[in-house]
Amino acid sequence: MPAVLALNRAPKTVFANAAFVPNGARRSDVTCSSCNLRELCLTSALAGEDMERAENMVYARRRLRRGESLFGAGDEFKAVYAIRSGFFKSSLVDGEGREQVTGFFMGGELLGMDGVGSGRYNGTACALEDSEVCVMPFTLIEEMARELPSLQRHLHAVLAREIVRDHGVMMLLGSMRAEERLATFLLNLSKRFTRRGFSASDFHLRMTREEIGSYLGLKLETVSRLFSQFQKNALIAVEQKHVRILDIAGIERILSAK
Repeated sequence: MPAVLALNRAPKTVFANAAFVPNGARRSDVTCSSCNLRELCLTSALAGEDMERAENMVYARRRLRRGESLFGAGDEFKAVYAIRSGFFKSSLVDGEGREQVTGFFMGGELLGMDGVGSGRYNGTACALEDSEVCVMPFTLIEEMARELPSLQRHLHAVLAREIVRDHGVMMLLGSMRAEERLATFLLNLSKRFTRRGFSASDFHLRMTREEIGSYLGLKLETVSRLFSQFQKNALIAVEQKHVRILDIAGIERILSAK
């Protein structure tokens, strides 16, 4: 059943049918324009009246405890989620019941885009710490994208970015040495934290080393050995999950080494 559209014109408001709203979501009164992560999110390409109209896409917010799943593999695709706070991992389970981590996501990033094509989520998204997401029913996103060309273009860009990310993971797993994989992982986290106004060299890893190994295609023992090796070479300082990058240039040189 399609979403019901209000007839108001200034701005047009889109109301969600309850069938399109995921369980556990609550109506949100916070606007996209007042969100400190807006420049990283789906509405980043919008301004003025377009922003006011697009804010209706954010139907609700949902809070999750650490270890709680936002959605599971095979669940019906109803919404895209923008992370407002917290940290998530996405994963698949193979035929033998083993988990394969496919990505890590932080504030301002989107979850659930893998369900656009098939109508079902391809993997599971699980909170690595207490988190909150903005719920955007995809029926509303489609409706607003038809009305706002700038939103439609940005939606296409987000989908293209997902394809590029998948290709990057394939390259990471297929052509890099073990130390290059960990170096790439740390540099990627550093850049993403920097975009959010956090330190580029001092951060807390929300994921376990086992989860890092699953993502990088490395055994737990290899990940632990590489962290120790990087620390011995004065590239990083590690205290449990707290990491300080001491020599970013040195880590970058790992990637340029033949």
